[in-house]
Amino acid sequence: MKRCDFRPALILSACLAAGVSACHDDPPAPEWQIVHKGLPGALLSVWGTSAEDVWAVGGDTLDGAGPQVLRFDGASWRRIATGEAQGTLWWVFGFDGGPVYLGGEGGVILRYEDDTFTRMSTPGTDTVYGIWGATPDDLWAVGGASDSTGGFAWRLVGDAWQPEPSLPADVPTGAAVWKVFGAAADDAWLVGSNGVALHWDGATLTPGDTGVGSSLFTVHARDGRYVAVGGLATGIIVEDDGAGWKVVTPDPPPMGLSGVTLGANGSGLAVGSFGAVFTRSNAGWAAAELGFTVGENLHGSWIDERGGLWAVGGQTFSPPYNEGILLHYGPAISGDGL
Repeated sequence: MKRCDFRPALILSACLAAGVSACHDDPPAPEWQIVHKGLPGALLSVWGTSAEDVWAVGGDTLDGAGPQVLRFDGASWRRIATGEAQGTLWWVFGFDGGPVYLGGEGGVILRYEDDTFTRMSTPGTDTVYGIWGATPDDLWAVGGASDSTGGFAWRLVGDAWQPEPSLPADVPTGAAVWKVFGAAADDAWLVGSNGVALHWDGATLTPGDTGVGSSLFTVHARDGRYVAVGGLATGIIVEDDGAGWKVVTPDPPPMGLSGVTLGANGSGLAVGSFGAVFTRSNAGWAAAELGFTVGENLHGSWIDERGGLWAVGGQTFSPPYNEGILLHYGPAISGDGL
């Protein structure tokens, strides 16, 4: 007589009784990791179209190959040659499907499209610190000559950048413009040194009041909320949910903050001096528990579509900008190629 093997049924019954997770390996809990540190160039900005397409840019590696530009495809990293023999890149921003824009020293703006970098025509040689646009045809670039002078705002017209005529006359002589970000083509904020904050309504730039007088280094927006961070010895976080700017810095405050990004469902990530990492929930901002110590300055942040958190930095206070570091929160990712 043929025997029946009841073991598969017994195993299935045990799984159903104990819960499916008892018969399958649970995915690892998300955690912070140092993906890599000690890179030849500091990493100053990170951005991507997805968790499988991430860019990180930064300091001149001083090896004759120019600024450090890294790209992650979900499995490994590779360095991309820009064609620039020297210089530091301070920002990366782009669009799903391209193009991608990189800005940095010497008024350099590089456009990456169809696997090719093109150096664009710009109206000045001061450093480009920020780039943002609502569409590939509606772009801003901002920057300055130093910490407190030479502030500029350019708009892309055709294939060339031109100064925005509504920039207040006192900005170029009294401030740098560090970053720009918007919720729409007719709703964007520019922030800079000495308390500079300018709102774009689609027609003109108008000074705004954030409630702080020190530098704001980065601004970001999502789901009807703006956030900006800055400060030097003491960090500052301000938010505007449509009712005006208000200070939301946690207590005790962090040291100076340099980068900030908002994510889905009220989440956020802010980074700064000496490894400062703060995360946002609907309850507000709080220091993140990394599980390890970071001595480097963190300068840029980004949140991917899965909720993964990315932070980059290094030795960023003065040139040469080196000792690059890359942190990630979420499922572990590879550092292969770095």
